Amino acid sequence: MTDFNKLSEAELQAVIDNAEKALKERQSSKRKEVIAQIKELAASIGVVVDIHDGDKKSERKVSKVAARYRNPNNAALTWSGRGLAPKWMQELLAAGHDKSEFEIK
Repeated sequence: MTDFNKLSEAELQAVIDNAEKALKERQSSKRKEVIAQIKELAASIGVVVDIHDGDKKSERKVSKVAARYRNPNNAALTWSGRGLAPKWMQELLAAGHDKSEFEIK
């Protein structure tokens, strides 16, 4: 067994990197074995199994919503009108203004 106290920081990092790589490879290999077993068992009863990789994240398309309101005191501050109103809009409404005054035309 290696005495980790005698290794330099670079050597320790190399050991960690190699161990992480070996672990990932072993997990990947095990995963492939289990998937093969599942497909084999399913085929034995005449069922086809389609396994989707859980590591891949689904790509959800998010579209930006155009701003509907602009802060008259700071043109860089805008609001789409969706969700909770920003502080600047809340303050203007509390001061007696109407939302329609700040609509972007």
